[in-house]
Amino acid sequence: MIRAGRTPAARAAAAGRTPAAGRLRRRAVAAALPAAAALLAATASPAEAVGYRYWSFWQTDGDAWAYAQQGPSVSRPLDGSVEGWRFSVSEDSSEKAARPRGDRDFAEICADTPAEKGTKRIALVLDFGTADDAPGGETPPRPRTACARVPEGATSAEALAEVAAPLRYGSDGLLCAIDGFPASGCGEAVAGDGRKDTGEGTDGAGAGGDAPGASSGNGNGNGNGNGGGDGNGDGGGDGGPSVGVLAGVGAVVLLGAAAAWQARRRS
Repeated sequence: MIRAGRTPAARAAAAGRTPAAGRLRRRAVAAALPAAAALLAATASPAEAVGYRYWSFWQTDGDAWAYAQQGPSVSRPLDGSVEGWRFSVSEDSSEKAARPRGDRDFAEICADTPAEKGTKRIALVLDFGTADDAPGGETPPRPRTACARVPEGATSAEALAEVAAPLRYGSDGLLCAIDGFPASGCGEAVAGDGRKDTGEGTDGAGAGGDAPGASSGNGNGNGNGNGGGDGNGDGGGDGGPSVGVLAGVGAVVLLGAAAAWQARRRS
């Protein structure tokens, strides 16, 4: 039933649904959307890349370096093998890990270490990285080579310990320091990519494996992978929307609601 004095037009005017009020609301929302879109674009920008500062483990593959596919405590190199270690900051070790620099010729490295029965000789290339790779306040030693003579059944980790003590390991088995370098830190995340010299272009080898904390691929801990890390991987999230994206979406909703409310008041 329609009460006297309240025509449909009157009721629409009382509820703020007149054509003029509708036009005001649409204009207000249209004016708010560009600002909301700009805010959404700003808050949805990708997060800064993250790299890791750590020792990577390499073995020769013919004439080039290849990212090791077993951890040093599992790998048992044969006599005459050449293995390398490189300290660096790598944003994505599966593609950009820095290779060891310098000579990798077994005959030259082990020229002064004669063979002995019941032992094997492993040539090691130890590259302590660049000043950009080093933690703050530390200066990396110069790269060097060494020849480890170890029992025939020795692992890569035992060969390294023979010529580059002291070694420092983390509680999760990750190799943190070779020959005492660095003095602190262990596979920590670093904003951006602090490494400028990748060693690429000299060796011509691709790199495989995973970042520290991965469960397979290159290893510098006690077993396959880069030790028993905590799964830092490549530093990425769980694939869900970032806080910035959610904040931007919320801003769009709030601005639109505020514009509609203001239009209703003015009508």
